[in-house]
Amino acid sequence: MIGAILLALAPAAGLIALGSALKRGRFMPDEFWPGAERLAYFVLLPALLIHGLATADLSQVPVARLMLAIALSLAVIAALLVALRPSMRIGGPAFTSVFQGGIRFNNYVGLTVAAGLLGGPGIALAAVANATIVPIANLFCILVFARFAQGQASLSGITRSIVTNPLIVASGLGAMLQATGLGLPPGLEGMIRALGTAALPIGLLCVGAGFDLFAVRRGLRATAIACAAKFLALPLATFVICMALGVRGEAALVAMLFQSLPTATSSYILARHLGGDAPLMAGIIAVQTVVAALVIPLALLAAMRGLG
Repeated sequence: MIGAILLALAPAAGLIALGSALKRGRFMPDEFWPGAERLAYFVLLPALLIHGLATADLSQVPVARLMLAIALSLAVIAALLVALRPSMRIGGPAFTSVFQGGIRFNNYVGLTVAAGLLGGPGIALAAVANATIVPIANLFCILVFARFAQGQASLSGITRSIVTNPLIVASGLGAMLQATGLGLPPGLEGMIRALGTAALPIGLLCVGAGFDLFAVRRGLRATAIACAAKFLALPLATFVICMALGVRGEAALVAMLFQSLPTATSSYILARHLGGDAPLMAGIIAVQTVVAALVIPLALLAAMRGLG
């Protein structure tokens, strides 16, 4: 069991390390990485989600209960962080980084591990998890930016960022193709599958290229709070809610996986553009990327033994 988990994590860890080495060694010009990340986020990853949802057999998957378990656990931790903010003794912009670190997740790591553990069904379940987490996490984070950051976030801006998010659009399209039974036409299916196959290696290389452990030199207390929320409170809440709702097996495994992932590298971009604490966010991303290598196996073991 432990061996299978480590084998599933190995490709993600290896690609992140390779991306970091390529960036540090200047194998590619610095201008390459933003473009590669944009390609992965707007084209390749949506293709993977569309293909995974459109072609999956979800007849035996408790889709509604899985989505409810993920949504409830995110809402609980988001509310807890906001309620505890006065006791954290940190400023508003710093709190936005703590909040993002507590509830956002890295798609590329989650999809790679889910595919490594479960194959095609894992990608389909991961697509369901994405379709749940992305709109909820984005809504919560932008609302927190509107309340606590130095910048401004309007209701129209919040709505636009959610409905135009490429991962939400892709998940919705894949779900529609699944529900209607249309699937993907043979010629188009091969192209979408090929694009999706490229998403994870390129995305993880970009994660490694953006990794900067030196960014943690400030904000240790805030970083510790974000890690406690992400790696202790959120997995525990997910476990308890999955148990209460009867979510078991592969669905519970994917729920625990996605609620134990390090925060998204795109969190830094949000912090920079919406008035958050971008240097602190960079530190949280770096620390969580390292800590997740220890936490994810424990979360998956807990799911296998307690929710199998």
